[in-house]
Amino acid sequence: MTRMTKLGLAGALMLVPGLAAAQDAPTAVPTDSVFIFNTLLFLIGGFLVFWMAAGFAMLEAGLVRAKNVTMQLTKNIALFSIAAIMYYIIGYVLMYPGDGWMIPSWLGALGVAVLEPVGVTAANADAYDYASTGSDYFFQLMFVATTASIVSGTVAERIKLWPFLIFVAILAALIYPIQASWSWGGGYLSEIGFSDFAGSTIVHSVGGWAALTGALILGPRIGKYNKDGKTVPIPGSNLALATLGTFILWLGWFGFNGASQLAMGSIGDAADISRIFANTNTAAAGGAVAALILSQVLYKKPDLTMVLNGALAGLVSITAEPLTPSLGAATLIGAVGGVIVVFAVPMLDKLKIDDVVGAIPVHLIAGIWGTLAVPLTNDGASFGTQLISILIVGAFVVVTSAVVWLILKAVMGIRVDEETEINGLDMAELGMEAYPEFAKG
Repeated sequence: MTRMTKLGLAGALMLVPGLAAAQDAPTAVPTDSVFIFNTLLFLIGGFLVFWMAAGFAMLEAGLVRAKNVTMQLTKNIALFSIAAIMYYIIGYVLMYPGDGWMIPSWLGALGVAVLEPVGVTAANADAYDYASTGSDYFFQLMFVATTASIVSGTVAERIKLWPFLIFVAILAALIYPIQASWSWGGGYLSEIGFSDFAGSTIVHSVGGWAALTGALILGPRIGKYNKDGKTVPIPGSNLALATLGTFILWLGWFGFNGASQLAMGSIGDAADISRIFANTNTAAAGGAVAALILSQVLYKKPDLTMVLNGALAGLVSITAEPLTPSLGAATLIGAVGGVIVVFAVPMLDKLKIDDVVGAIPVHLIAGIWGTLAVPLTNDGASFGTQLISILIVGAFVVVTSAVVWLILKAVMGIRVDEETEINGLDMAELGMEAYPEFAKG
């Protein structure tokens, strides 16, 4: 079932008194109320997910060195803006190819997202019987921007600005919406029963696969691995910012998962949304606590960066199915995500894959885990179907991302020169520093 059809069905059910209301209720929920509450859910969820862009910016700014902070901030505001435009022009119509309202006759097969006319009222809203088209578009847009943000942190401190932004444009316009159409757009993955409630695979692992491919082609930062193959720690510039970014992302995730219920016009939907909020929160807590304890056991001291990424991994893990688990199950699902981070970060270093902020363990590996965990609490999901769908999406994203990265590398180069990397991208690429009064770190 697609996001669009689920909303339509929810709205329809609420207009049938025998299904939507208790036996002693005098009337069904009015159509206008259904429309208003569903629209409000999309809008609130959308601006909460938008706030995650600030979370990614702060997290990345805190985990890179001071000489690269301005570059990360520039990348984050630019990638969001570019993703918004590209998704409007191309992406949305690819993701929802069956929605005729997106295709004006004068554009023919090209098609761009088009909102409902100004002044829609109860009298002329027959085509808008479940939620505002604008609210749906706004909410879906935030997901593609999240996917792009995931890539930014992994390839930090050595990638050129413009090749990165070109990759983001292609990711938002083509790669993300094509694979998302296979599930949320009513494509063949949804037909075989693939279940990904809010996007552990469709959003997070897609960003993770694209980031992994970019990191492999780009190579590690200078000095990250010495001649003996040992990892050289490169501390971030501001753990306070990184912690703030994590809390902002945690807050935004309530919109990410909660609004993916796609309807708030009934008692059942409102109850489900509250359950999703509670499960989302406890999964994050489970991930953070698991990473806290495990880092203490393994390293004899708690590691704040592991705890931060543990919380985020818990959030990614529960995203594929935040509704059906109990609070206890959701906590355990999130805790496994925290464990994944603690073991996956050093594993990537052994493979000499340089992931500056830990996005690959958090978004890719925990995203795979969360998607595979769906059948544990949802009887309607199949482990085999989940696994096959993960592999299909992963193969598509890796191949398409590799093609784009390699073309960019051949045409314009994707990595800064050695001198620029050593001195910092802020001054060389942008001519400004985030902390000009302090010595470079």
